[in-house]
Amino acid sequence: MNKNLNIVTLTKKMLREGIEKNTYWKGNLTPLPKSKALWLVSNSRIDEEDYCGVIGYEGEKMISFVFMFPDLLNNGNTEPSKVYWMISWWVHKDYKDTVLGTYIYNEAVNLTGKQILIKSYAENVTTFYEKQPFTVIASRLRHTIFFSLDASILIGRFRFLKSIKFILDRIDNTVASCIRLLNRPKARKRTKILSYDYINQLDDETWEFIDPLCKNDLILKTKEYVNWQINAMQYMQTPIATKHPYTSLQTGTSNNIYIHNLKIIKENEIIGFLSYVINYNEFNVKYFLVKEEENYDLCIDALIENFIQKKTKFIFTDDTKLSNNITKRYRTIFTHRVTKKGLAHDETKLDFENSNMLNRDGHFY
Repeated sequence: MNKNLNIVTLTKKMLREGIEKNTYWKGNLTPLPKSKALWLVSNSRIDEEDYCGVIGYEGEKMISFVFMFPDLLNNGNTEPSKVYWMISWWVHKDYKDTVLGTYIYNEAVNLTGKQILIKSYAENVTTFYEKQPFTVIASRLRHTIFFSLDASILIGRFRFLKSIKFILDRIDNTVASCIRLLNRPKARKRTKILSYDYINQLDDETWEFIDPLCKNDLILKTKEYVNWQINAMQYMQTPIATKHPYTSLQTGTSNNIYIHNLKIIKENEIIGFLSYVINYNEFNVKYFLVKEEENYDLCIDALIENFIQKKTKFIFTDDTKLSNNITKRYRTIFTHRVTKKGLAHDETKLDFENSNMLNRDGHFY
């Protein structure tokens, strides 16, 4: 490898110091938004010497990055154990055919004591993971429910359409408006008896509702943890995005990104909890919790009413039941489904047979 190569093993303490000195936000490309870093170091579950990532530099240029951080595994009545989510693994295109990618990956795995969880991974590394000591602990469908034609996907499949993107965008907007016109009366009628209490952080009443619904989650949920997970500080809106000094590998900065959290209330009683992230045209479901089955469809109606109000064009979720019920109750264009597998390193202290990785486990979008 190049003699100017420098590998930085990034602890929470180093990340905190880096925020103060602006260490990792110089140049055009950075590992993660500063807002995401501030959010990360605010997590009391992470110790100061815990590792949050490994960065490879050639001189001042970032050429590789593994993003990870610790969490607590839910072991039922016994003490929770520490695991590390490996969120992403990136190598600059100029180094794809070198040993750098494997080297920095192995460095990250060893730093965590091989207590690694991976919620999903890119298809181009499937062969790599098949040769590694990992066990599949979850296989689920990732659903993208489209309420428009989505010009970007059409162009992605048919490159020759790029020259008429402005026409496709107009068609896309027209179709999306028509679908909203069809769905809005249904949603308004069905949610007439509901009210929504939008919140920034959980109060005791909301936590009492959420707590029993998360008892069996793979990751230990506490009021403090969920408050951290839904905290708006992790997202930074940039009204003039073209003049923002850097882009980041991790999601968190755009001219239209924010989170909404709400209690769904019927007759003065909480019947559901919804948390979603808006990013341009995407409505990304972070939490969708319903206590009574009889209120499930009504909470879906609440979700769709919020979706329509935000004028987004597609819903993103790993919850198959939620996806199927949305498409049954409302008009959509199509649903794209892709299988995603969750992995755990074979040395991770995990009961593979009784573990269940849910959408809200490891959902740090």
